[in-house]
Amino acid sequence: MQAYLTLTRRELGSFFYSWIGYVVIAGAVFLMGLSFVILLGRLAGQPTMIPITEMFLSLCFWLILLFSAPIITMRLFALEKFSGTFETLMTAPVSDAGVVLAKFTAALIFYMLMWLPLLGCLFILRYFTRGTNLTEPGTLASTFLGIFLVGSLYMAAGCFASALTRSQIVAAMISFALGLALFLAGYLGDQLAPDKTWQVEALSRIAILEQMKDFAKGVVDTRHVVFYLTSTIFFLFLTCRVVGSRRWK
Repeated sequence: MQAYLTLTRRELGSFFYSWIGYVVIAGAVFLMGLSFVILLGRLAGQPTMIPITEMFLSLCFWLILLFSAPIITMRLFALEKFSGTFETLMTAPVSDAGVVLAKFTAALIFYMLMWLPLLGCLFILRYFTRGTNLTEPGTLASTFLGIFLVGSLYMAAGCFASALTRSQIVAAMISFALGLALFLAGYLGDQLAPDKTWQVEALSRIAILEQMKDFAKGVVDTRHVVFYLTSTIFFLFLTCRVVGSRRWK
């Protein structure tokens, strides 16, 4: 446990000792601010009963998710391999699962810290819309639960991509391809057939856009939660297998 916490602190600190972490945060804050300005324009003089959290699910929201995950995770294992410190890490008194979980935890914590400015935007809107139910605490909590679960899946996929190569650029490209495939898979079900076949039903279970809309509305579907948890565990398992295979080379 002590080794796990030490590795997690090391990895989390490395995000703030390099320029990449600040670039990711700056880019995310810029897109959140842009989304906030667009949202204010939509709300000007136009009453709405749609939760504000759902209205934040614009193109900017998905750009943050799709591009931040590869950048956050690309260095986790690829940089260790490139710099030659991976072999030293593997000889440390810590299991492969401990290494993978520590790096995944650090990436996920940084990812959630990146979304903190969104709370500021929502609280500003809550202050100026007093007496409405546009930003209920339950809806806000479910929205951030959705952000956390989607982020867990994308961070795990990014860890797997980073473990496959020693090049950070290649790792980012693989992670982006995986994330984009997961995002677009939900649309494929509508194109296969009009009938409810098992293929269409399976693809509908990974419709990240629709699932995130449910979270933003305050709806916590246990099927969505199970999907994200199992998918995250699956990618972490694959990462452990890749890391373990290098230990014996």
